[in-house]
Amino acid sequence: VQLQASGGGLVQAGGSLRLSCAASGLTFGNYAVGWFRQAPGKEREFVAAISGSSLTYYADPVKGRFTISRDNAKNTVSLQMNSLKPEDTAVYYCASVFRMGPPRTASDYDYWGQGTLVTVSS
Repeated sequence: VQLQASGGGLVQAGGSLRLSCAASGLTFGNYAVGWFRQAPGKEREFVAAISGSSLTYYADPVKGRFTISRDNAKNTVSLQMNSLKPEDTAVYYCASVFRMGPPRTASDYDYWGQGTLVTVSS
């Protein structure tokens, strides 16, 4: 199983970015996928997750600004990030696990992508 995260970059506060997570080596629809982020000096934290049937969950700081979605035919999960704030600056990771209900704890995920850096300037 391989996950490839992409789409990070530098954006001004209030701007938008769209992250993508491409998966290979698995029957994607059977896997829950989550996004986590880790800022310098901080622990990795949950951002959003989506079940195989597209139920979604969000961390409170990103509710109403971020949207997670998936395309099982293309083996991809996207994270649309709007109204970005400087505190959203972090390395963003996608992760997957073979279960339907998406966990919100990093240790519950089995597979991780390499991370993509998001920098939001003020």
